Amino acid sequence: MLDIAGELHRWIGEGREFAVATVVSVGGSAPRGPGAALAVDSEGTALGSVSGGCVEGAVYDLCTAALRDGETVRERFGYSDEDAFAVGLTCGGVIDVLVTPVGAGSPSRAVFEAALSAAVRDEPAALARVVGGPAGLLGRALLVRADGSYEGGLGGHPELDRTAVTETRALLDAGRTGTVGLSEDGSHCPGGLTLLVESRVPPPRMIVFGAVDFAAALVRAGKFLGHHVTVCDARPVFATRARFPDADEVVVDWPHRYLR
Repeated sequence: MLDIAGELHRWIGEGREFAVATVVSVGGSAPRGPGAALAVDSEGTALGSVSGGCVEGAVYDLCTAALRDGETVRERFGYSDEDAFAVGLTCGGVIDVLVTPVGAGSPSRAVFEAALSAAVRDEPAALARVVGGPAGLLGRALLVRADGSYEGGLGGHPELDRTAVTETRALLDAGRTGTVGLSEDGSHCPGGLTLLVESRVPPPRMIVFGAVDFAAALVRAGKFLGHHVTVCDARPVFATRARFPDADEVVVDWPHRYLR
């Protein structure tokens, strides 16, 4: 879900109600991994993608139904010989998708808002959601920050939140998105709950010294790879935003001074 944080943060700021579908597990070959999301608001506007187009239509319908019914659901999309003409992935893989309504009175809305706010400010944080387990806990969420503080809760046993925060923070420290298995009492016994943890950390930095011709290509490559890119050159006539529109920053300074 955090891959479309900017747009979702704007939706929440505008008071929109929406449902968000998130890939929670992948089997075999699939176009997108866990955490990829598609959101649909109450007016039918959609953003994001869970499969690169293979099952978007069916997931869109699930989102509109979740908005109408107010229920969190989990659905599987794949391919089998018996069901060859049903909606599925052309690559032959399987994905599980969790669809959560985020209405004005939704208990998860405040946690989602905090997670999206942290993401747009590039603050390290991780969103943990129950994606497998009892229907009453499905979709429950908590947000864990780098200092160990958290918002929201998963409900149930008092030890559950404590253990979930510990496991979520470990994934956050590693900058990873993944799943965690816990029991409803917070222990690590199998067969209870599955959490999807989406970590969001500030992007790695790339600094390009010298506002020369090939630097523009380096900037584009760095942005494509997910870096925060800075171009630094002491010559103001060359270090301009017009010459490096893809850079996050264009700094007019000597490299040795900029690096202090």
